[in-house]
Amino acid sequence: MKNKLLAQCAMTLTFLLVSFIAFAQTKVLKGKVVDETQGPLSGATIKVKGGAAATTTDTEGSFTLTIPSEAKTLEVSFIGYTLKEVPIVGSDITVALEPSAGQGLDEVVVIGYGTARKKDLTGAMVTIGAKNFNKGVMTSPDQLIQGKTPGVMVINNTGQPGGATTVRIRGNSSIRASNNPLFVLDGVPMSGNSPLPEGRGGFSSDRGNPLSYLNPGDIASMDILKDASATAIYGSRGANGVILITTKKGKVGSPEVSVGASAGVSSMREYPDVLDAARFREALKYYTPNDVANADFGGNEDAFRAITQKAITQNYYADIAGGTEHGKYRLSGGYLNQNGIIRGSQLKKYTANFTGNFRFLENKRLGVDFSAFLTQLDNRYAPINAMVGSEGNVISQALQWNPTLPLYDDKGNLTYVSPSTRNPLTSIEAFKDVATTNTTVINIAPYYKITDDLEYRFIYSVMRQLGNRQGMYRAVLIDPSKVNDEEAFISNNGETNLQMTHMLSYNKQINENWNVNAVAGYEYLDFNFNNNLSYGSGFKYIGLDYFDYIQNSMVATRGIASYRSPSNQLQSFFLRGGVNYLDRYLLTATVRKDGSTKFGENNKYATFPSIAIAWNLAQEDFLKSTNIFDQLKLRLGWGKTR
Repeated sequence: MKNKLLAQCAMTLTFLLVSFIAFAQTKVLKGKVVDETQGPLSGATIKVKGGAAATTTDTEGSFTLTIPSEAKTLEVSFIGYTLKEVPIVGSDITVALEPSAGQGLDEVVVIGYGTARKKDLTGAMVTIGAKNFNKGVMTSPDQLIQGKTPGVMVINNTGQPGGATTVRIRGNSSIRASNNPLFVLDGVPMSGNSPLPEGRGGFSSDRGNPLSYLNPGDIASMDILKDASATAIYGSRGANGVILITTKKGKVGSPEVSVGASAGVSSMREYPDVLDAARFREALKYYTPNDVANADFGGNEDAFRAITQKAITQNYYADIAGGTEHGKYRLSGGYLNQNGIIRGSQLKKYTANFTGNFRFLENKRLGVDFSAFLTQLDNRYAPINAMVGSEGNVISQALQWNPTLPLYDDKGNLTYVSPSTRNPLTSIEAFKDVATTNTTVINIAPYYKITDDLEYRFIYSVMRQLGNRQGMYRAVLIDPSKVNDEEAFISNNGETNLQMTHMLSYNKQINENWNVNAVAGYEYLDFNFNNNLSYGSGFKYIGLDYFDYIQNSMVATRGIASYRSPSNQLQSFFLRGGVNYLDRYLLTATVRKDGSTKFGENNKYATFPSIAIAWNLAQEDFLKSTNIFDQLKLRLGWGKTR
């Protein structure tokens, strides 16, 4: 019994001694991680350099970590911020992280329905931040990225201010349907429609740029999803690529006011090489000497220069931003006045934007993001139509004009030739085409962090667009016989788009080797469009705009029309999961199931899957030691978007 008791005492003492030694070899470290404004960073990773001990910060940015007593350095990281190494001094430390310069592998980028670190990406995408945007006087967001990345083409279709643009990502994807990409504003897919009603007859057919309502000064970054593995999360609407637009937000700190003004002059870089008066006379004498008497009017005109001008653009902008840990805000406003290169064309744009990010409860797990965009566009159009008859439009009329024929007669009136041979300046005066469009976009997104790794978010968005267009045609200026046959029209468009999205997202750094993330969601969209048109002719000019008394048109020529789109609704379920092992081996899989009212009765739903894998060769030992590459990634992806 004594021997047994002695053995038990020896074992107990040994256990206590080992525990004491083990306890003496570790210590508890407490601290806090904050951003550049001293605001807490929730979810930051704290790891002992060269060791396995690691943890993450809570909603207050605080952490507690048991570390070996011999540990000397901590590695602190957070998505969008530069990795920081901190010496371990004392038992309570505060670490302030600095935002990433924008090119690091830990840079956060926006992907479909969420964000990710650049080094975690498996699909083909590129991010263009504000510092890399095109400089100068910009009137719409797509101009910011024009010529900035391979495989993305942005072309202005006309010289009309605020006019339509062609955007292509990796070329055309469809023969009959639109090839423009899907634009997503702060997580809300846009319809891609412009509220501007179409013109009638010889009026401009330019429907305008559907992104013109956005102020380029409000844009923080644009992320371009190129391949099917990246865009399949948006289903068939992602077939032509996706451009994710992220707007600027408020930040913690005292209110900061920014005011800016810019001005620019646009002009023709190079005029068409056409015959001037002297060369025209030489051609007449050489080719048709018998027509010299009837074709040489003694003048010297450049009709193309006559219809163009040095167009002045003015842009004024101001914003105020600030906030606390509980709420951040940003309010901005802008005014743009852009004259077109073609005489008579002009755009005036008034914009206002408010964003707010608020957090509630003591643990700040409940929050809401709010944004509102208000825009009014006032357009004046030149009579440039993509589909014209034999008379041409003002550009072709100017190119065909006889350079020896004065544009004005001796009395100062515009020279008249014939209805089929039009003076281009007369065409500009004969058409009056004005439009006003209003766009309102309101987004509200409450969310709740169920745990540090699991978050539920609800997005509700309303987009309302109204367009009013009025045009009149002074037919008598083109054909004097039509003194009582002048025309006018009034056209109105209305569009209302609704979106509701439920999302559950999970992101977990399991240990230093494994990171997993997943997103599951349900989305409902409703698109509603309507139009009405009133038209009349038989007016005689009395100095007033015909569209202000269109009821006085001849009954026989009067016309009305109205239209409302059939039911256009989309119901979707989507799921994405991703795994990152050792920052070397990456896997992402997505699936989306769309149900549309446009589909047939027995085929309401379509499924759009994708899968992508990537191997980050730069993290392999045989390349990592060379320090040649920050990232060298081999990707393989497949997706279905149609």
